[in-house]
Amino acid sequence: MKSDAALHGEVTTSHSVFGAPCWASLTTRDLRAAEDFYHAVLGWEWRTGSSAVGYQYRVATVHGVPVAGISEMNFGARTSVAWTPYFAVASADETVSRSQERGGTTAVGPISFPPGRAALLADRDGAVFGIWEGELVAGWEEWRRAAPVFVRLHTRDAFDAAIFYAEVLEWASSAPGSCEVHYEDNEVVLRSRGDVVARIHSGAIGAAPGPTIRPHWQIHFTVDDVEAAARAARAHGGTAHQQGVGSTEAILTDPDGARFFVTARTAG
Repeated sequence: MKSDAALHGEVTTSHSVFGAPCWASLTTRDLRAAEDFYHAVLGWEWRTGSSAVGYQYRVATVHGVPVAGISEMNFGARTSVAWTPYFAVASADETVSRSQERGGTTAVGPISFPPGRAALLADRDGAVFGIWEGELVAGWEEWRRAAPVFVRLHTRDAFDAAIFYAEVLEWASSAPGSCEVHYEDNEVVLRSRGDVVARIHSGAIGAAPGPTIRPHWQIHFTVDDVEAAARAARAHGGTAHQQGVGSTEAILTDPDGARFFVTARTAG
């Protein structure tokens, strides 16, 4: 996630947007195959990002705007093929401590990843998410304005999850710039600087928590044509599930099994 914005005096750090989603990243077994798939399905171009011991990192862009990152991992380690949202934090160490105190678990980190530090966590229901402390990827302000990606937590109890994340990521705190939390249309909605940046969903208000739900963060990429993205996914070794012709959303998997959503831009 190293930024070259510092060369131009345009640095955005996690301290200024703490608590908000700041990135989405994929771990995969085959970097080249992933690059080819996402280029065909989502039109992504690629540039080299930060590298660290044990893996390479590539940044996807659309019209020069950064969208997401992909790393090729050594899968001798206990790392799954998956898309993961990352949230900006002021201190990775303090955030990890707050998570553990509230029943969360730590899978990786915090580890140094110049120009910052990262950790991979899971909430007390098992939903995996990442945290990032430090300088954000070059062009991050354009990423935020373009809103090429948004995240939604599908969980058993939206209110319990909201309490966990609010305490861990300092949502709805008294600190300047803190994210706001509201309940709208049967979802907990997170806003940063007035923009909706994440949602937490567990069903209609008053409904009992679903015991069979496997809590997870869903990564949604916005596209102009959902059906075209679905066709491209099938043609390039992935899968696609749509509600029907003309649907504004589809669930896709890449050839390595990583699951993500594509959503029509006008649907958000």
